[in-house]
This record gives sequence, structure tokens and C-alpha cells, in this order.
Amino acid sequence: MQICSLGYEVTSKDLLKVVKTKKTELLFLALFLRLLQTGGRAAVIVPDGVLFGSSKAHKALRRMLVEDQKLDGIISMPSGVFKPYAGVSTAIVLFTKTNSGGTDQVWFYDMQADGFSLDDKRTEQPDKSDLPDILQRWQNRGVETERQRTEQSFFVPKEEIAENDYDLSINRYKEVVYEEVEYDPPGVILGRLAKLEEEIIGGRKELEGLLGSTPFDKAQGKPLTQR
Repeated sequence: MQICSLGYEVTSKDLLKVVKTKKTELLFLALFLRLLQTGGRAAVIVPDGVLFGSSKAHKALRRMLVEDQKLDGIISMPSGVFKPYAGVSTAIVLFTKTNSGGTDQVWFYDMQADGFSLDDKRTEQPDKSDLPDILQRWQNRGVETERQRTEQSFFVPKEEIAENDYDLSINRYKEVVYEEVEYDPPGVILGRLAKLEEEIIGGRKELEGLLGSTPFDKAQGKPLTQR
């Protein structure tokens, strides 16, 4: 997925009416907004930058999706799904064209695997795919409202998205649970180090004893060979 820019003079005036930008990834999304009929639905794959870019055009387009249309969901995909052609991180933006708003809350899904390895080889891994789970949860989003943000999918209220400058990056809202690691008291660790040091000294003395009983060539750093 190559990201580039177009000049205003070669860009459709209809698209520039949706959002004034030279960035093709934003114009691509604007094209869907223009072509859809009212009530039409779309699922558009975009580079991650579309979700959190700070330019005026980025923010305007995201605000449009949230406030003027009905933004249904954001599926974050891992970088590598388009390898070997591109390694950029991407997401699927799902929305309904209403021209009258309708966004209440947005469903987020953090996809980790798509059934293939995420390297250039893209080896098939059918036992590692979130796609069946995504489809099942998308079709039954009504029961997702109680899911915590530490889980793979969850809802975020429209008001919170607006407060975050219409940032649609899942990392803005997902909560990470850190596993607590317990360490031994310093005294116990020091005791282990002392014991380890004794073992090293003992091993060194034993080695010195063996070398002392064997003719040794200091210049060559190895035992002399008896003939």
C-alpha cells in the first residue's frame, strides 16, 4: 500500500468538496463518501495514519465520519498483512452514509492474526486467525457492550472520541494489563550470587590443580604433548 499525494489541479473537484487535501489515502476515503448513496455501507482499508493524523484534513475527515455519518467500527490489523508488497499497519473503517449523523458508539477490534504468517513469506497458518471471531462478533455487536477495554473487542462512546480530537486509533482506547512479576528479596538474591561466586572460585581452583599437575606451555597456552 503506497501512500502518495496528488496536486489540486489533477484532483476531482467533487472530492475536494468532501475534504481539501492532496493525500491519496484521504481522497480514497472521500471517494467512498461521495459514491455511496444514503444508507449505503462501506468497509474501507486505510493506512493507520488516517486514524490519528494531525493535519487539518485528517481531523476534518474523521469528524465527518463520526458526526455527519454513522461510524460503525474500526478493525485494527497487524503490520504484515500486505507483505511482501507493503509493511505499513492498516485498519478497516466500517461506516454507513447517512448525511445526518447517527454515531452513538464505535466498535473496535484488535486483530492479531489473519491466518498467515506476518513475514514476507505469508505462510498459511489456518489455526491462527481472528477472522472467524471478527465476523461472529461483528454480527452480534449488541452483546459486546459489556466487554472491557482489556479485551480484543470493545465499544467506545462517541463523546469520548470527540474529546480525543476524533482519534480513531485503537491504542488510544485499549487498556493494557501488565502481568505482575514478583522478585525475591535482595538478601535472597545476594545469597545466590555469593553461592555462585563460591562455585566459580572452587571450579577455578580445581582447574588450576589440574593444570599444575600437567606440563604446560605458557607461551602456547596449552598443555605440552609428551613424546
